Amino acid sequence: MREGTVLLLGRPNVGKSTFVNNVIGQKVAITSPKPQTTRMMIQGLYEEERGRIIFTDTPGIFDKTTDPLSKKINIQTLQAVNKEANVVLYMIDPTRNRDYEEAKVLGIARRVKAPVFLVINNKDNKIKFLPQYKYMEEEFDEVFTITAENVRTFTDLLDAIFALLPEVEKSSIEDAEHVYPLLNMDSKGFIGELIREKVFIMMGEEIPYTTTAVVDEIKERKNGVMYIKAKILTTSDRYKKMLIGKGGRKIKELGSYARKEIALTTNKKVYLD
Repeated sequence: MREGTVLLLGRPNVGKSTFVNNVIGQKVAITSPKPQTTRMMIQGLYEEERGRIIFTDTPGIFDKTTDPLSKKINIQTLQAVNKEANVVLYMIDPTRNRDYEEAKVLGIARRVKAPVFLVINNKDNKIKFLPQYKYMEEEFDEVFTITAENVRTFTDLLDAIFALLPEVEKSSIEDAEHVYPLLNMDSKGFIGELIREKVFIMMGEEIPYTTTAVVDEIKERKNGVMYIKAKILTTSDRYKKMLIGKGGRKIKELGSYARKEIALTTNKKVYLD
């Protein structure tokens, strides 16, 4: 069997998280319209008859950032790229203009020792800015065009990845039946990220991306219901009031939205407190 690690690079919101979620077949990284919503080095395990791939979805790189959290995210991304990876996927969105931020990520990709594939996320066949990226193709080992929302477009890419992974006699990963979908995130962290995603989907640009959700307790009750106690942390009372809403309506709506997502993901009845 073959086994190895694939690292994803790209600007915020080019489709990395969507690709990882779909290739794994289970929600791994949060996906919302707000840039920089992937806060951790998310990992997910993909397995088939040829072997196993650990996909690492890095947070998008921000160039102009002043707050400590964003700086830490950038440092983590750079460190991950410089560690050994079997294959790196550099994902672009041809519907977006190429800018200095893209140039920065490209500079990192050029310094990676592992094979680097250029992955063009062709969303809805809108390729307005594709000519701006065409000249880059010769710099990469291979070029693939996919649609991150459509797993049927991943076949050639997965074939090329497996061709480069090393043969192993014994897996370095625990038996797949016991591998939690998020290899580097516990249950509390996973559920916290799901709640955080719903905050951004509902609130949009009104809430800063430093907003986080903390899960204090997860307990399965005798009746089979999963009890979850969580809280949302933000940077000021102004944002807190916005999240609560008039008469607590917004936070109730958010809680209901998050509860349904958690129930769908865990396949359990959920009580979110």
